[in-house]
Amino acid sequence: MPANLPPQYHEAEKRYRSARTITEKLAALQEMLAVMPKHKGTDHLRAELRAKMARLMDELEHPSGPRGGRSHPFAIPKEGAGQAALMGPPNTGKSSILAALTGAPARVAPYPFTTQLPQPGMARFEDVYVQLVDTPPLAEGRLEGRLFGLLRNVDVLVLVADLSADAVAQAEGTITLLEGWGIGPLGRDQRPDPSRWQSQKPLVIVGNKADLDGALDEFQRLEAALGDRYPVVMVSAQEGVGLDDLVREAFRALGVIRVYTKPPGEEPRLDAPLVLPAGSTVEEAAESLHKSWRQRLRYALVWGSTKFPGQRVGRDYVLSDRDIIELHG
Repeated sequence: MPANLPPQYHEAEKRYRSARTITEKLAALQEMLAVMPKHKGTDHLRAELRAKMARLMDELEHPSGPRGGRSHPFAIPKEGAGQAALMGPPNTGKSSILAALTGAPARVAPYPFTTQLPQPGMARFEDVYVQLVDTPPLAEGRLEGRLFGLLRNVDVLVLVADLSADAVAQAEGTITLLEGWGIGPLGRDQRPDPSRWQSQKPLVIVGNKADLDGALDEFQRLEAALGDRYPVVMVSAQEGVGLDDLVREAFRALGVIRVYTKPPGEEPRLDAPLVLPAGSTVEEAAESLHKSWRQRLRYALVWGSTKFPGQRVGRDYVLSDRDIIELHG
């Protein structure tokens, strides 16, 4: 069966062949997949494109460069419990939020497009850190392939809107731009399909500048319009209000749990939890410590989610956030 590829595919293919960076290539490949007809004649080509994307994403996530440095400034290695991108229209205060939460040296100015390159910082949530990345603004006509590649690689999108303007239009416009680039924002309690994690991202919406006149009314509009689907948080980076709620929602959106280990006969180690995907089992927690546990693990004692403290469980027991485990081989 012939592929019957549309003109948009061939245009995207030309951009792919002329692309110089990984993220530009990823953007072109994503567009090629998006416009490609779905039938048996394109199955092989679709598989080839996905294989190329997988190789490029691996290179983007594990960049190599001189002396171990990043290959380019839009490749941000992940740290902490997960990586969340602060993104949205110009002049919404993303850099101010990053500076207030992490102390990272972000550029803050009252005019748009101050941020030209992404800037990471680590925000503390209880006993772990969430990596926040301030990104250049999303605006019609200014989207770049490398920014698109960065957003495809993060774990969570944090959409920042300005409560001193039309926050609903800003949020809805940003969501439309994301969808136009092949990124589907996920609502509350939705998790990405493992095979499509690069194009499905949990979304948290933040209304910033809560200290300005009229902000509460605008936040209520924003919450009424989008709060049924997405977590919506009101903050003021200037006053330091609501920032803990922002980090809490970003952590929840990561879909991870914290598990603490307890050596037999000792106190639990509460300062350095294992960070695992939600739904992880005792066996998976043990293997994250060392692969040798795969063969020698017999059972575990668990404190937290069990019916009673220190309950003996099997290797397939599903753990919950803040459980304590004692492994026995």
